[in-house]
Formats: sequence, C-alpha cells, structure tokens
Amino acid sequence: MRVHSSRGNGMASRDYYDVLGVSPDADQSDIKKAYKKLALKYHPDKNPGDKNAESAFKEAAEAYDVLQDQEKRRIYDAHGHEGLSGAGGTAGFSDVEDIFRVFGDIFGGGGGGGGIFGDLFGGGGQTRRGESLRAQVQVSLEEAATGTTRTISLRRKICCDLCKGSGASPGTQAMRCETCGGAGHVLRSQGFFSVRTPCPACQTRGEIIKDPCKKCSATGLMHKVDELEIEIPPGIEEGITLRLSGRGNEGPRGAAAGDLQVVIRYEPHTFFTRAEDDVRFELPIAYSQAVLGAEIEVPTLEGKAILTIPHGTQSGKVLRMKGMGFPSLHSRRRGDQLVKAIIEVPRKLGVREEELLLELAQIEEKAVGTRRRGFLDRLKEYLGRR
Repeated sequence: MRVHSSRGNGMASRDYYDVLGVSPDADQSDIKKAYKKLALKYHPDKNPGDKNAESAFKEAAEAYDVLQDQEKRRIYDAHGHEGLSGAGGTAGFSDVEDIFRVFGDIFGGGGGGGGIFGDLFGGGGQTRRGESLRAQVQVSLEEAATGTTRTISLRRKICCDLCKGSGASPGTQAMRCETCGGAGHVLRSQGFFSVRTPCPACQTRGEIIKDPCKKCSATGLMHKVDELEIEIPPGIEEGITLRLSGRGNEGPRGAAAGDLQVVIRYEPHTFFTRAEDDVRFELPIAYSQAVLGAEIEVPTLEGKAILTIPHGTQSGKVLRMKGMGFPSLHSRRRGDQLVKAIIEVPRKLGVREEELLLELAQIEEKAVGTRRRGFLDRLKEYLGRR
C-alpha cells in the first residue's frame, strides 16, 4: 500500500488509488466504476449508525473527487496530498449530505442521495438540494500573481416566480400521493430485506400535481441569468477549482441551492511559463554581453526590472531573480523569476564585425581557455590511439 503524508497534522493519509482499489494508470471509466462500487458498499442507508462505513464513504468520495479531475490528479501524482492543500485543492466533504450534493449529478440525480443512491437505498420524500454548476475562468499570469476578480454570466435555475416553487398553477395546490402516503418511496420485500424504492406514482415527490404550473411545467423552477463576481486570490494555480457555496441551481420546493465550481485556466503568455511558484522565461543575449557582462531591462510579473548578466555567462545559464515569482498559496514565501540566458549567434555579419571576429579568433588560438584546452588535450590523446 502506498501512503502519502498529509500536510500539517503529522499523520498519514491512504493513497487515493489504494482507496478506490485501482492502479495508478487506471482510466476515468475504471475510476468511476470503482467509486460507484464503494459508494454502494458503504452508503449510510445500507450501514445505519456505522461510523466506520461513513468514514469509508467519505474517504472514497474524496479519492474520487481528486482522481476524476485531470489537473488535480496530475498534481496529486507529482506531489501527493501535500500538493493538493490550499484553495480548492480537494472538495473537503464535511458530511454525507455534502457528498450527495457534489456527486448527485454523477449518479443521475441532483443531490440529496438521488440517482443510483436514491434508486437502491431510498432517499425519496426528501427535498433535494439543487445541482452544482461548473464554470471556467481564464486569467493572465500577471493576474494570477496579484489576484483579481472576474464577472461571469451564469444561467441557473431559481424558484418559479409564478407558482412560488410549488409546481402547481396559482390558486391550486399539490395533493399528497396516496400510493406512498407522501413518503416519496415504497417498501418492497426482497428475501429477508425490505428495500425502499421510488414511488412509481409521484416519482419521489410525495405529492401529485393535477394542475401543473404553465411557466415551469410543475418543476417549481425557472431559468435566470445572474452576473456573479468571482474573487481570485493571489498565487492561484491553474486547474484549481474555487467553490462558491449556494451559487448553483436552486432545489425544488425551496430546497437549498447547489454550489458553483469555478475552474481556473491560464491565458497563454508571450514570455512566461509557471513552474510551481517560480516563473520562467528565456532571454536571448549577445556574445559580447555574455563575455563582458551587462545590465538588461527585462519583463517581470509586476512590470520591468534590471537583470545583471555576470561576465563570462555561459549559454543556458539560469539567472535567479529572488522573490519575483508567484506568492505561494500554502505559505508566506514567494517564488523566484528564473531567466535562462541564451547566447544568440548572428547569421550575418557586417564587414567591420567580421574583421573584429577574425582578430578575436587569432587571439583565441593563442590564448586557449582552460576548458577548451582540456578538451583539445583529451581529443588529441583519443585520436592518437586510433
């Protein structure tokens, strides 16, 4: 069994692949099947009062939350549990209802134990939370470093303003379902067990609407476009999901709304790439600047800055600009800017440039550098043995 250390508490958390019983190269289909199997095995309705089963249920949900997300899985594979700590790293399920709310859609329901959970173990008669929604926001690397805001237009379901969420036409009301007595489910015997199944008459609503609302078709919900302002914290990493509680679809008949999950993506940058909390870019320099040293104005995440090129800089040398990278989401430290110096060899020369370089070549032939001299000596010895 592989074990990753969890951040800050000195304890160890089980490897997510071991939790689901899949290999590290498992595809999304295998991961989903494994999670469904464990969710059914440890579902609270099947294990009432069993704290160990509830703990296993939560552990499986947390593992699935990470491994079904490509970016979270990449971070986890590279850095383990510690790499996921910070804003939006994991879903952070506080209770079983939280799991139902987040993953209800995956199992064919809107939360509250619906879908596969509701079909096998009941859950009918409950007022389910609304579905969670997902959005994507793009930011520049500069905005990711300093933090920013984004306003998005979100089409979501809200309570119908005509029937006030009842689903029935104004002036009428829903009637209690006689088949299930308003419970939303019926009990069926299967051997020694009694299994709750959705009521075939009311489809878990617990009531029958004979005169449905013409605006919402008895759903109790209507669509609305909301303008939402998203706060993006400094140092946000690409692929992280920000969770806005209660900003998803509202639930039927006044039930709580689901969440909005906002995935952060980076816009392509002209110069920079991010490497953990550092920012990298390549700087072409002239041969004379590499030999003699120079001071060059370079871009940074916060504007312009002067970079000192030491004399004798070799091509490929990485120069570090301390504290000019990204602020860390996990600590108070700040990354660096890493500048890779690339000596640019001119393809065409002017007459004067060629004269100077020929003169330099003659000098270099007489004053061979230590590294080159060592190479020539080894080459001469090697060729002499052939």
